[in-house]
Amino acid sequence: MRIVFMGTPDFAVESLKILVENKYNVVGVITMPDKPSGRGHKVQFSPVKQYALEQNLPFLQPEKLKDEDFLDELRALKADLQIVVAFRMLPEVVWDMPKFGTFNLHASLLPQYRGAAPINWAIINGEKETGATTFFLTHEIDTGKIIQQEKILISDTDNAGTVHDRLMLMGAKLVKKTIDLLLEGKIDAVDQAQFLHSDFELKAAPKIFKETCQINLEWNVEKIYNFIRGMSPYPTAWIELQFPNQSEKMILKVFETEKEFCNPEIPVGTVVTDGKKFAKIALKDGFIHLKSVQVAGKKRMEIGELLRGMRF
Repeated sequence: MRIVFMGTPDFAVESLKILVENKYNVVGVITMPDKPSGRGHKVQFSPVKQYALEQNLPFLQPEKLKDEDFLDELRALKADLQIVVAFRMLPEVVWDMPKFGTFNLHASLLPQYRGAAPINWAIINGEKETGATTFFLTHEIDTGKIIQQEKILISDTDNAGTVHDRLMLMGAKLVKKTIDLLLEGKIDAVDQAQFLHSDFELKAAPKIFKETCQINLEWNVEKIYNFIRGMSPYPTAWIELQFPNQSEKMILKVFETEKEFCNPEIPVGTVVTDGKKFAKIALKDGFIHLKSVQVAGKKRMEIGELLRGMRF
């Protein structure tokens, strides 16, 4: 079976790697065009391109997926199957090209958390489990027939980074399993519509922007705690705080916190600190203890390090 793989970030590399290491016939890799990154605006290759170069895999980097030159090059690869892991929305002319179709690995238990940020939103919403799904691509995003699905638990101390890494490894095995089922003719894909009934709450996973990342102090302790770990380590929740005896408010990125449930009896948003080791924010039903933070232009640090650099 001739396979074309499509993906861009680290999450996708593990799936491509498992195909290469198990001697599947990967005839081409499609990834995003190179783009400048960082302060020096140096051109950086995507992680998938970097791996393709290391393995001497042929690759294409189309600007537009409907470009006739790209489509001709894709047809020339004569793929029997296309696999998509963290890439872009494909036009029908691309996903309908191979005889076995195109399947996608999505980091959620579809139909839940369709969209660009499924890992983040599952944690933000306080889910106790999530997973990965392989499904055939169709016209509407993340709605195709489900091929395979596996679950993992989300602990109260997990964040987007730890769940990402577990799903990346599990997802790669799921991609391999899906290909093997296709080769054996044992695919029995299930329509997502069968999961949708009147008491089923469908939760979305839209793209996250900077405004989305701001912490709202009107939320309760549990919601803020989940929001922060759902944004950590990337794209990272942020908050504007007034520390005691400081003339200006400070904007902090917040990576890690602890929660305390009580009746604070002080105004919401008040920062309580000893100026040395701890700082906590009063909320309506308790406190959020800041553990790991970052000030603009500085590296990530423990809260004690930040406090010691301030004058109280």
